[in-house]
Formats: sequence, C-alpha cells, structure tokens
Amino acid sequence: MRYSASALFVSLMLLVGCANPEAAQSPTASPKPKEASRNVVLPPAAPTAPLAIAPTTPDPNTSAIVQQYLTKLAAQGYPPTAQGIWIQTGNTLLANHQGTTPLSAASLTKVATSLAALQTYGVEHRFETLIGTTGTIENGVVKGDLVVQGGDDPFFVWEEAIALGNALTRLGIKQVTGDLFVTGRFFMNFETDLGKAGTLLKQSLNAKTWSNEAVEQYQTLPAGTPKPQIVIAGRVKVAANPPKFTAIARHQSLPLPELLKKMNRYSNNAMAEIVASSIGGAKVVSFKAAQAAGVPQNEVILVNGSGLAVENRISPRAVCSMFLAIDQLLKPTKMTIGDIFAIVGTDEGILNGRKLPTGLVTKSGSLDEVSALAGALPTSQKGIVWFVIMNGGGANLEGFRAGQEALVNTFANQWGRVPTAPAEIASNRDRANLKSVIEKVN
Repeated sequence: MRYSASALFVSLMLLVGCANPEAAQSPTASPKPKEASRNVVLPPAAPTAPLAIAPTTPDPNTSAIVQQYLTKLAAQGYPPTAQGIWIQTGNTLLANHQGTTPLSAASLTKVATSLAALQTYGVEHRFETLIGTTGTIENGVVKGDLVVQGGDDPFFVWEEAIALGNALTRLGIKQVTGDLFVTGRFFMNFETDLGKAGTLLKQSLNAKTWSNEAVEQYQTLPAGTPKPQIVIAGRVKVAANPPKFTAIARHQSLPLPELLKKMNRYSNNAMAEIVASSIGGAKVVSFKAAQAAGVPQNEVILVNGSGLAVENRISPRAVCSMFLAIDQLLKPTKMTIGDIFAIVGTDEGILNGRKLPTGLVTKSGSLDEVSALAGALPTSQKGIVWFVIMNGGGANLEGFRAGQEALVNTFANQWGRVPTAPAEIASNRDRANLKSVIEKVN
C-alpha cells in the first residue's frame, strides 16, 4: 500500500540564505545536527578524466573585460586580492583571477555539499523515516507507544507530517494510549532538537492541536486533503534506545536530486547542515568534493556544510570543477545541473529579482562582506560557459551583486543570448511530479 505525500516550497522560506542579506530568517538558533557515525557506500564512479584545467593562458579578450571589472572594484575600495574569478568553456580557460586561491565561499559551499551527497548516496536515494508501535492495534487504538525513527530526511515538514497522519489513519489508527518515542536522526520543519521535532510531529498528527502555521500549510494542500486526528495520550520522549517496536509504515523522502534543488533554490542552510552531517560533516564533504572535482584538497576548506562561516573557503576553480563534476555524474541518469540548481526564468527562489540572463543555471552566496555567483551560462557562440565570481573586501552586497549581474550580462551579450536553458543544462521534465512516498510495512 503506497500513499503519495506533497512537499511545498513555502516552508523553505523559514530558513534560507547564507546570512541576513539573502535570508528570510537565520537558522543559527537551531542546534547543529550531530554528524552521522554510520558508514555510507559510494555508488557513483569517480570522474574518468581530470575536471580541473590548468590556470594558464586564459583568453586575452575575456581577461580584458574581467580586468576592467576588477579595476572598477578596486577604485571603489575593494582590492583585487579579495576577488576571485574563473571562466571556462569546455577545456578552454577564458579568464582567471586568483582562480586557485581559496576565498570565502558563502553559500557556494552548498555546491560542495550537493556534490558530496550525490557521490555518497546516488541519484535515486530517498531518506527513510520508520514508524512503529510497541503494542497491538485494537479497534483503532494503539495499546502502547508510537515510535518514530528518523533517517536524515532534511525536508520532513508540515505537509509530510500531515500526509503521514493520513496514512496512519488509513491503517486504522485513531488513538495511541502510550507515548510518542522519537529516535535516530529525525528532523521536522528543519528543527534539529529531537524533543522539539517530536512535539511538532505529535501536533501535526492531530488537526485539533494545529498551530496557525500548520493551518496555513494545510491550506496550500490539494482541496479535500483529509485532516488527521490521531490522539496520542502520552508525552513526547527522546530515546537513543527506544523500546522494541514493530514497524507499521515507512516514509520515504523525495529523491535526493529533488531535495538538493529545494535546498539550493532557497539556499536553505538548515537543509544543507542536515545533509552534510548525514555524510559525516564538513571535513568529509570537503574531502569528497575536492576528490570528485579533481582539485587539490587545499582549494576546498570547510567548517560547515551550509556556508554560514567566513572560514569556509573554496577556490573559484574548485567551484567550477564541482559544477562540472555534478554535471558529469548526472549525465548517465538523463539529468543535468538544472535538476540541482536554479534556472533563471524558470525556478522561483532566492534569485527572484536578480537581473540575470534567462536560462542561466546558478548558485549565489552572501555573507555580510562576501557575495558570490557561479554556474553555467548558455550562449549561442561559445556553448555552455562555466563561471565563478567571488567578491569580498567590505560590506558592499548590493554593489557586488550589481557588478556580477553586469559582468554576466556583458558576456551573454557578447557571446549570444539564448531564449531558454538548452537541453545540456535544462531540468528533466519527467521528474517534475516525483513525490515522497509512504508505504505500509507488512
């Protein structure tokens, strides 16, 4: 028995961006999830050829345009030593300024987290949450406890919990006489504290106890969606070793690429930290990303998986090579980087309002004195142009962003704009209707 569950974008706006300039609300108040201790299989093969090209002999014409851009920034008081640029098409280097120097990356860190996650889990991976009971089910009543065992799902939100409640209702459950035990790596609404996450889950299973926020999210669901009313008599209890239970249902998240695209479109820091911690933490992400991208480890230095620290430093070349590694990893599955990152003119998200070329696939990043933009620019003359722009040296976010937009648009005009993202970087429409799944456990 399978039930589809919808997951909407609205909840993402609670915790997004790299810092207050891009964020609706900072997630730093939430405890950082502990790193997973389990071993994870690495299914995808390593790149068959080096992805990082040598930082030599860039194109003189492109370099001249970049130099004008850097000169303008320097005149405004932002030194060239705080800027980094890398532009290439295929194996041809078009521009390089401090391309191999690690600079504060802000949310470009999420490119590394995305690559490490894809390398670790593979594209068909779904995070699993197991639901069970410690007693019998008689006439709709669980005579015992309800147990929820988390499995690193970074996007278990109100909509998912409501769908789970309705699935349990279909299994005949109306009441639980015991407690709600929460164990494992369970997160809800990006809350990493198990007790708080469990309280949110208990609330979501009974529509009579919904908060205003839960009601608002329910109203975005399809008309006629049932409202679960499962009453749990006991308390929420956190248990590293819960009582022995019998599994009755399994919630499987959206596939990993769809989760990563939600994370990147809204630059959701909490999701990034959960994903990174599931892999093993920032050091593991750094190692795997550098290895997959074919760059020296000293070009990828991370202290977290989201970018919420100036200590996260990545070279422009490494960021570009990570995009290329993701592109190479996805090709055999008929996906592209457009399935992982925002496509300008198509996808809603944190880039709304940015003056960028249509069809651009990109990731941005911002901290108080850092701004970055990177991705793939489709052109009619040079094909896909991979670019990375990293700015720093002072509080100038709006100025940095305007300069990035002007530079990218200059190249789009020079090399020929395209009306939409071409097939090489467009998202796979066949995956548009994928949803999370809830299965009965026999």
